[in-house]
Amino acid sequence: MKDKIEFVAFDADDTLWENELYFQEFEQEFCKLLSKYLPAASITEELFNTEMKNLYMYGYGLKSMMLSMIETACRVSAHNVEIHCIEEIIRYGQELLQRPITLLDGVKEVLLQLQGKYKLVLATKGDLFDQKRKVVSSGLQDYFCHIEIMSDKKCADYQKLLAHLDCKSENFLMVGNSAKSDILPVLELGGCAAHVPHHITWAHEQFEGKINHPNCIMLDNISEILTIL
Repeated sequence: MKDKIEFVAFDADDTLWENELYFQEFEQEFCKLLSKYLPAASITEELFNTEMKNLYMYGYGLKSMMLSMIETACRVSAHNVEIHCIEEIIRYGQELLQRPITLLDGVKEVLLQLQGKYKLVLATKGDLFDQKRKVVSSGLQDYFCHIEIMSDKKCADYQKLLAHLDCKSENFLMVGNSAKSDILPVLELGGCAAHVPHHITWAHEQFEGKINHPNCIMLDNISEILTIL
């Protein structure tokens, strides 16, 4: 694998820096706000259903979550939700939109070791404005020859990225924590992928199957990629 790889692309959220942890903390606060209407587990289920319904309109990211929270609050309360609940959703969401980035262990060392040996790419999905903010706040932008903020991470999205990079799929390695978004589409295109698990995964990104593919590497942490490349 090492001999044919030219481009190494990294997912951002929960691969390079902490993200889902903050989303789940936000969800817990949301459940507390609506505790008079339904138990927390039911609120979580209702919110997830709303997010899935709205995904094609709002895409991924914190702003999408906030809008789905407001819609869910109106529905579960039979449109009787107190205005302070809506205000709290907006306040907490805005706080998260300005929260400093926390890099995950080993990230800077890995990028420093690989820079110059491979062309490094940041390939993330989500809200354009928020993801740009996080990239700048992370201080990692100078490690990458290209930064791609994608609306989704399906095969067609990766094909566009490969075309932009003028890179054949067999010369491309994707590193990320989501099997659904970072691993399976790249393998389907004939590329290589390295799965780096994160301790928290959004329900929509969870994958229960086992990946058996010669181009897939299963890592325990991001630093292990240095033993492969």
